[in-house]
Amino acid sequence: FYDSMIAKLIVHGRDRAHAIARMREALDAFVIRGVGSNIPFQAALLAHPRFVAGDFNTGFIAEHYGQGFRAEDVVHDDPDFLVALAAFMHRRYRARASGISGQLEGHGVKVGERFVVVTLGPGGKNAHTPVSVTDFKGKTGSSAVQVNGKTYQIDSAASLGDPRVEGVVNDRPFFAQVERGAGRNPLALRVAHHGTRIDAVVLSPLGARLHQLMPYKAPPDLSKFLMSPMPGLLVEVAVQSGQQVQAGEKLAVIEAMKMENVLFAARDGVVGTISAAKGDSLAVDQIILEFA
Repeated sequence: FYDSMIAKLIVHGRDRAHAIARMREALDAFVIRGVGSNIPFQAALLAHPRFVAGDFNTGFIAEHYGQGFRAEDVVHDDPDFLVALAAFMHRRYRARASGISGQLEGHGVKVGERFVVVTLGPGGKNAHTPVSVTDFKGKTGSSAVQVNGKTYQIDSAASLGDPRVEGVVNDRPFFAQVERGAGRNPLALRVAHHGTRIDAVVLSPLGARLHQLMPYKAPPDLSKFLMSPMPGLLVEVAVQSGQQVQAGEKLAVIEAMKMENVLFAARDGVVGTISAAKGDSLAVDQIILEFA
């Protein structure tokens, strides 16, 4: 028996709207690492107009999230705040780097006020947003960040390296989560708030111009492969080379942690090369078969 629930979060408020607002704030501050969780989805669900209005039923998720969920696709009520927060935290990291002792004279870390936040998009379609970070006060953790004509006065003494960021923006308290290197780019900051998530690199204006000249290297297309999602023992290959299969048809069975995990076809196709045999010990992402 396997139960995927690892925690339960309960809030209360004076009415539905107040309880939803408190739950969104609590989810922003709820940090789970080591395993995946549905916190981003829950946060997005709480912001959906139909859920807020109480107009939902048991078919709500299938109707609105039938193609799955991506935190990057959630529309934030103030997307510039995520950009401002990325710039604010980057400025704090730069301030710490500038204080490292033993830097070569004339080659120390220089911290300016003008940056460009490069929000990383799919297929190399990135968004470049010029920002300025002024009135920096390192001891109190305060800065004024200008983004697209708006000013965000951010005050936060959150510890660098701690994913949870608690602070005040324009006199309103907030919780968010910011991590370095959480995505595929080790230099990027992953910023999450109210169910929306962005991966952003904060650069100098010159660095941003050079970044735009870098060619985009598309990841390899792995859609035609069936790969092992976990280490385990291949106990069954349910298809043969040349066989026509349909979406949802069983392809293989892997035994891991005393459980049998059935792998199904994600789409219609014809089985090509079979690279693994019954009884093989598989590593994560090891190819089991390839579609023609």
